[in-house]
Amino acid sequence: MIKNYTSNFQEVNIYKKTSKKSEIISQMIYGDSFKILKKKKKWLKIKVKEDGYVGFVLNKKYSEYVKPTHKVAVLSANIYKKPKLKNSVGKITFGSKITIEKISTKFSKFKKNKWIENKNLKPIKFKNKNIFLNIGIFKNVKYKWGGKTFNGLDCSALIQNFMNFNNEFCPRDTEDQVRYFKKNVKLKNVKKNDILYWKGHVAVALSNKELIHAYGPMKKTVIMSIAEAIKVIKKTANLDLKSIKRIK
Repeated sequence: MIKNYTSNFQEVNIYKKTSKKSEIISQMIYGDSFKILKKKKKWLKIKVKEDGYVGFVLNKKYSEYVKPTHKVAVLSANIYKKPKLKNSVGKITFGSKITIEKISTKFSKFKKNKWIENKNLKPIKFKNKNIFLNIGIFKNVKYKWGGKTFNGLDCSALIQNFMNFNNEFCPRDTEDQVRYFKKNVKLKNVKKNDILYWKGHVAVALSNKELIHAYGPMKKTVIMSIAEAIKVIKKTANLDLKSIKRIK
């Protein structure tokens, strides 16, 4: 029987091949779960439970799977050794999943010597009616190919992060997302929360006039007008808007 494991690290790079010089194709964040498909010296070939992504990670001391109870609802949350606002021992990113072991007035314990502020959490089953509510928290976060965290993320991760936070499945890569989301709309009918796709790129409409996207050429996540984005992407990458999807 294949066991499920859980990432108990802030972020874990998923590589295309068994080398740190290989392309980083994605990441696991804290609480993501996975199966080990194959062991190869210092490397593990894994399949991520949340999206079925397959790649290679360094063999570390991962936890056996434990069902999460809560998730991080802010861009990044400090972790403390004790239930006090000092001696931070790190951060975990938006959407990270934890299993609470003990609760105090303002803090929750989820591992030995790891406490997090209750105000930064939501129950694991919590869902926003507006899936992309607060997506603006990623504004100005740097662009990072394969990234999924406050330290850097790519365009498709921005979409997946918020879908996953709201307990909705979403493929990792843009080409798979385009196939997965079925409802097409025309540009003249675009509205808030519609998803705009180019070949290899994606953005979310904040309204019928503006969008947000993790944009490589600008090296960060930016908000701009839809018209400007279409013009800039055509000019810099010679790509036309491919399709617009409506998820709700």
